[in-house]
Amino acid sequence: MGLPIKKEIKKYNYRDYLSWTDDNRWEIIDGSAYMQAAPVWQHQEIVSSLISIFRNYFKNKECTAFVAPFDVRISTHEETDEEVETVLQPDIVVVCDKSKLKGTGYFGIPTFVVEILSPSTAFYDKNVKFKKYEESGINEYWIIDPINTIVERFSLNNKNEYGKPDIYSEENQIKSIVFPNLEVDLKEVFASIK
Repeated sequence: MGLPIKKEIKKYNYRDYLSWTDDNRWEIIDGSAYMQAAPVWQHQEIVSSLISIFRNYFKNKECTAFVAPFDVRISTHEETDEEVETVLQPDIVVVCDKSKLKGTGYFGIPTFVVEILSPSTAFYDKNVKFKKYEESGINEYWIIDPINTIVERFSLNNKNEYGKPDIYSEENQIKSIVFPNLEVDLKEVFASIK
């Protein structure tokens, strides 16, 4: 699998992104734009299952879970919102500073992200986005593989790196590192795609 389709070579920012009139879903990482293909149905089932669990957990709490399309604008050089050259759309994102919610999403570093792999995005999610999430300081990252029914849970260590993941199968319960009372029964999550 390769990367999603990439726009012509040029540096893009959020201002450019807002001007695009096509119906495609785009992300920008360090100024490079990538078009996202429609996800497979298993991806959508898992997102639906997890967002329900997350919404229930975060009800009446400080943090909130959102589902894509939801723009996460990450500033790496003190850019303004419109100048940001990284605009991501995690499948699920948890934000805890609601003052940074604006426009089409969030301008800042979210606390927790989840990506569900599709054949067209697996390499991109596990490499390009992985590196961006890690260097940005996102505390926790789950990569869910619907084909092999596993979850890789990454969390920042004392060197601000993800290191080796904790790996869970559909027979396991997975707990968040950042939100220790958030527990997910993976058998229930994966049951809908069997």
